[in-house]
Amino acid sequence: MAVDKASVVVLDAAEPLELADFYARFLGGEARVGSNPDYVEVVEPSGVRLAIRRDRGAAPPSWPRPDTSQQAHLHFLVPQDDMDEAEREAIDLGARPLETRDNGGRHDIRRYSDPAGHPFVLAASEGHGLA
Repeated sequence: MAVDKASVVVLDAAEPLELADFYARFLGGEARVGSNPDYVEVVEPSGVRLAIRRDRGAAPPSWPRPDTSQQAHLHFLVPQDDMDEAEREAIDLGARPLETRDNGGRHDIRRYSDPAGHPFVLAASEGHGLA
């Protein structure tokens, strides 16, 4: 029998509470500080969890990487008709555009970095039933 497990994506940042606040506001969720102030979880209404761990020496990843290899990044699916609004929300909260071309329609993918420099994308989804 398998042991129960849960997965959480963890990002490193020098200021975990500030980055958790960015994602909580962007996702419409809540930042939760537990007994360890160096580890903050973001829980959004559908149950998706993201955690931010303090790393005083955290350096932002590069995007794209010079050797063109794929690196880990967050991928947020957004209803196709709401891409421009999601982009405005992200930028208003402190995200920085890495690539802002509008690919149009259902193949629209836009790249950003969060305030700590982690890359993420907004990707158009035909419906909000995350395809």
